[in-house]
Amino acid sequence: MSRIFDRGARVAAFVGIGVAVTMAMSFLLIIPIEPAYLLLSIPAGLVIGYYANARSKRIRGEWRRIVPNALLAGVVTGATLALLLVGTKALFFFADNGYPDFNRTENGVAVGPTCVNGADCVYRRYLDQDPGQLAASGITDASSFSDAYWNAQWSSARLLLGGTTIAALLGGLLFGAAGPRTATPLPVRRAEAPA
Repeated sequence: MSRIFDRGARVAAFVGIGVAVTMAMSFLLIIPIEPAYLLLSIPAGLVIGYYANARSKRIRGEWRRIVPNALLAGVVTGATLALLLVGTKALFFFADNGYPDFNRTENGVAVGPTCVNGADCVYRRYLDQDPGQLAASGITDASSFSDAYWNAQWSSARLLLGGTTIAALLGGLLFGAAGPRTATPLPVRRAEAPA
């Protein structure tokens, strides 16, 4: 692997995993704003593609090393973003028990509408919000809703992987065009004079 990717690029890939986890916690769990998650994947990719080469101490114009370094960091970051999106969506989709809108009980007696945990409860929540849009999309039951829902999630995951990877490649190209012209020398340690 070291013949293709520098050690710094592998470190940047791990940094990209950390960035993805932070973004997922921030925009999928704490404040669920999926569009922000999708949009922030682009600057994250740009930075990680540039960082992979800066961390590797590459210099301007070393394209044979710059491009693979940026792609490695971008693919790992994008794949992590995509997996975290799909994993979070799966958690909330399959664990939805309908509460508080459905499946409520008072003193052991069922009160109000009910649903089956998982896809049926999620479908009924969406149905309550906008039944016209679901009907216009041809969604008539939990099964057709589940198919449409997961098609949308996989589409978002592909968008995250592709967008982040392309952005990382652009970050690498920026580094290759505007990065340092000479390698930064390592600091020289001076011997201390005896007292």
